[in-house]
Amino acid sequence: MARSYATPEQLAAWLGRPAPTDAERLLARASDDVDAALLTACYPVDSTGAPTAPAHAATLADAACAQVEYQLAAGEDGTGAAARWSSVSAGSISLSASSPAPAGALDLGPRARRILQRAGLTGHGVHSW
Repeated sequence: MARSYATPEQLAAWLGRPAPTDAERLLARASDDVDAALLTACYPVDSTGAPTAPAHAATLADAACAQVEYQLAAGEDGTGAAARWSSVSAGSISLSASSPAPAGALDLGPRARRILQRAGLTGHGVHSW
């Protein structure tokens, strides 16, 4: 399974209710989304790619939890399929796209994006001169 930036316990605290039974899978997929949003980010990591600064680790955990929260609210399971199609039929094939985003586009939740931006990890944070 892929690396997760947060634990089911952290997700439960973030959501304010017990974590879903598939929390580990959801967090792994959300962490992958966070990684995709940080392709050009520079921050110290260990040999496994995990952040070494506690502030960065906390930011990535919060972003992963926010991403899971966003996906749960959207009825998504982390695959991207729910956000892409509003309806699908098999007999005589009928598809309805609910999202104008191109296939494969990253659907990062607004709160997750803000968390990463405030921490300066997206290249759009506040920096001193």
